[in-house]
Amino acid sequence: MLSAKSALPLKLSWSQYVFLISIDNPDERSFYEIEASENGWTLPELKRQFNSGLYERLALSRDKDGIRQLATEGQLVSHPEDLLKEPYILEFLGLDVQEKYSESDLESAIIDKLEHFLLELGKGFLFESRQKRFTFDEEHFFVDLVFFNRLLHCYVLIDLKIGKLSHGDLGQMQMYVNYFDRFVKLEEEGPTIGILLCKKKHDALVEITLPKDANIHAREYQLYLPDKELLRKKLEEWGEEVEE
Repeated sequence: MLSAKSALPLKLSWSQYVFLISIDNPDERSFYEIEASENGWTLPELKRQFNSGLYERLALSRDKDGIRQLATEGQLVSHPEDLLKEPYILEFLGLDVQEKYSESDLESAIIDKLEHFLLELGKGFLFESRQKRFTFDEEHFFVDLVFFNRLLHCYVLIDLKIGKLSHGDLGQMQMYVNYFDRFVKLEEEGPTIGILLCKKKHDALVEITLPKDANIHAREYQLYLPDKELLRKKLEEWGEEVEE
């Protein structure tokens, strides 16, 4: 059975509905039906989002009410945290996790596959620039990737890190966000969001380096599709911990 929204005129293709019926979890099935319909996903895009564990990656960052909302309303974006997922899946870049690549290689691969990257980022993202330069105190600084999110009406800055995340990386992103908030964004726009996309983050380091109200987030990325069963197990374990 599909979601209650299926009582409305059918918006997806027959092949998409056939795929949705194969999803056992009714909440997960309803989520993908809503998202595919609202975002105009093709069948390959729908399958890719399912195989990348989008539902589980979003659910793991929400409370019980938030998970129920995913099943009944899809992904709603009203706060910066609603944009985030863990990890980001970048298998479409074609980079081999076993081979050496630089942050410049990662950035170039993202630009080459920008349409796919926007789909992975989620709702409302518009690309503005790469290596966005600004000058402060006669020194030049460069933000790797600059986006604007039309749902939150704010800039989203992304810095790419392939090595171990450091407190210096976090401080640098704090400076970028401060600069955009003070000199770039319009008065009617929301606070700038900073995302450090890294191979490996350190939650304790992030927590002790940044103030509690910092609009900066460290998130890991993978160059391969995740194990959906492992994601589901994590989600089940998280649910048990919340109920205790």
